[in-house]
Amino acid sequence: QTGGERAKVGVDIIVGDDKRRAKRYETGTEVSLPTNMAAVDLNGQTPKAIECRAWVAYEPKKPCKLETVIVGAPQKGEVRIKICHTALCHTDAYTLSGQDPEGLFPTILGHEAAGIVESIGEGVTTVKPGDHVIPCYQAFCACCKFCTSGKTNLCGSVRAWTGKGVMQADSEPRFTVKETGQKIFHFMGTSTFSEYTVIHEVSCAKIRDDADLESVSLLGCGVTTGLGAVWNAAKVEEGATAAVFGLGTVGLACIEGLVHAKAKRIIAVDIDAEKFEAGKKWGATDCINPKDYPDKKIQDVIVDMTDGGVDYSFECIGNVDVMQSALECCHKGWGESVIIGVAGSGQMIKTRPFQLVTGRVWRGTAFGGFKSRVDVPMLVDKFMNNEIKVKDYITHRLSFDQLNEAFDLLHAGKCLRAVLNAN
Repeated sequence: QTGGERAKVGVDIIVGDDKRRAKRYETGTEVSLPTNMAAVDLNGQTPKAIECRAWVAYEPKKPCKLETVIVGAPQKGEVRIKICHTALCHTDAYTLSGQDPEGLFPTILGHEAAGIVESIGEGVTTVKPGDHVIPCYQAFCACCKFCTSGKTNLCGSVRAWTGKGVMQADSEPRFTVKETGQKIFHFMGTSTFSEYTVIHEVSCAKIRDDADLESVSLLGCGVTTGLGAVWNAAKVEEGATAAVFGLGTVGLACIEGLVHAKAKRIIAVDIDAEKFEAGKKWGATDCINPKDYPDKKIQDVIVDMTDGGVDYSFECIGNVDVMQSALECCHKGWGESVIIGVAGSGQMIKTRPFQLVTGRVWRGTAFGGFKSRVDVPMLVDKFMNNEIKVKDYITHRLSFDQLNEAFDLLHAGKCLRAVLNAN
């Protein structure tokens, strides 16, 4: 792009026509920001509504239905994306199960994907039609009190709208079922189980064009969350000991993060012994099954194995009883437990206060503490440099019309990530 205002990426981030700056994340790289910030599509025309296929979840505990939907043109601060690949995550199944207190129906699920910008709305400056992007359920505006605090990756800019399944510009969804005219809620601000979706610009991470979109689609949630839980939330140091509860994608990503952090002992915990092969492949030094200890709490088993407990533990399941075990297997005085899994509505965690009084720390993380638009492109670079696994987590490749089969595989515990090809 030519002309316009120049800014250092990461130093001055301009979102739409908002001229507030967040002077952080200096990279020294300069780009040109366009002076003309009108809505435009790949053909240089004003975007119009389009038809495509999308999987609509009409109600909890029922299979999704493939529908023809109308996807509205992106409004101010919005980006319309052609989804190329989208993966199924346990969070999608969690919401479809009816346990999600924020679950809205009817909706289009999906939040782990990669695609190409088809059109942009008024005021969008950080991406353009043709850019390769990853939609991120965790926004990053660089301007709100969360983003400028330096203390969290949470962002408050659009949360009030994404939590209600609508867009900020007009508090309306962009999806309508063609046959009935019924409006469909967005999911987590992403709704990637659609051939086209509309997201907020602050949730759109621009990535390099040469990255394989099938592989990097996984960086929209699970792999990123596991790596970040280790690197950002716990900040695991070399020589540490750790326990990882749950050997799905997030748990394996935690193990990968621990290997990179040079942890000396990594204990993988799961009730399905068939997952131990993957745990060891990813780098676990020990694999234990609570079912093998019917008369002993698993936290006590780990404490005995490690001369008092591990330095760090990671709960990757969403089970409140396991969360308690994960905390109580940590070493007195300094052990830290990170909650990653999302528990069902109304469930509470518990432990004796003395566990915390004696120095253990209980914390949680969302998106692994990564700041989406800043850090996701960095993770893509790591993948392209063969520094992290991503492709290895894909166990099933399916066509876009096989979503319900992917759910069956997930519930049967037969896959890590099933990726749908939406091209």
